[in-house]
Amino acid sequence: MFGNGRSTFPKSERMVSRLLMESLFGGRNSHSVVNFPLRIVYTTRERQLQEAPIQILVSVSKKHFKHAVDRNRVKRQIREAYRCNRQVITEALPEGKQLLMACVWLSDEHCPSAEIEHKMVSLLRRVGEKL
Repeated sequence: MFGNGRSTFPKSERMVSRLLMESLFGGRNSHSVVNFPLRIVYTTRERQLQEAPIQILVSVSKKHFKHAVDRNRVKRQIREAYRCNRQVITEALPEGKQLLMACVWLSDEHCPSAEIEHKMVSLLRRVGEKL
C-alpha cells in the first residue's frame, strides 16, 4: 500500500516533464537493469516539496508493436505490475530522495501478465538493492 492506504497510481507519480526525462536518459547518474522483456532506467535526485517520491515513465516503442492497441495493452500490464508491487521500491528509497524511473519494453511479442509482474518484482528488488 502507498500513501493514504489506497493502492492507486495517481497522476503525480507519472513522469510527464521533458526536463526530468532528459535528466533520466541523458544524465551521467542514470543506471539500468534488464530482465527481458523489461528494462528499467533509473536515477535519484533530491526530492522537492510537493513531489511524489517516485515518478515513473512507461515506454513501448512503435518499432515493437505497430498497432496502438497492442502498445496500450502492454503499457497497462506494466503499470499494473508496478502498481501492485511498488512497496518493494518505496521501502528501499532513502529519505529525502526522489526516484525517477523509466520502464522500457524490449520484446516484439506479448507476455502474460503474471510473467510481467514476476519480472517487474525482480527488477524492483534489484533497483532497491542498488539504492
